Amino acid sequence: MYEEIYTQAKQACNELCDAAKLKEGSIVVIGCSSSEVAGGTIGHNSSLETAQAVFKGIYEVLCERKIYLAAQCCEHLNRAIIVEREAVPNAEIVNVVPQPKAGGSFATTAYRTFKDPVALEEIKADAGLDIGGTLIGMHLKRVAVPVRLGIDRIGQAILLAARTRPKFIGGCRAVYDDRL
Repeated sequence: MYEEIYTQAKQACNELCDAAKLKEGSIVVIGCSSSEVAGGTIGHNSSLETAQAVFKGIYEVLCERKIYLAAQCCEHLNRAIIVEREAVPNAEIVNVVPQPKAGGSFATTAYRTFKDPVALEEIKADAGLDIGGTLIGMHLKRVAVPVRLGIDRIGQAILLAARTRPKFIGGCRAVYDDRL
């Protein structure tokens, strides 16, 4: 089961990175309910083993591409973010250490794995994966665009993906750069 979850997470992350045209130094926010992945109800069956399988698949892809992972905590920590300090050098950090039942297993795994983890109240990520209805939208840059992936679940959890784009400004006479 964990191998399949790992493979699905890796596939989803690769597809998102390609579709969003993410560059080195980009930030991807991940919200993951290990409960939902395992077939339970969000917030009721947190599983470190499940979260570790999802995390491993995603983290391998992002590290290889030199993209930062921002792990969203659960509602008990107000959906705070765990990220590497070097990704956010001037951010205002907050003091909290996520735990499986207060922060979630995915954020706990990120905190325990990152070289120099910090917690933030918010971030503006370039793209994201919502695994199990974790509501990552608050942590995406202003204009989020849905991305359809080749898979729509990781384990039993519904999978949604988004990329962001710069705002279009200037009205009907403006010319836009399609590469953005």
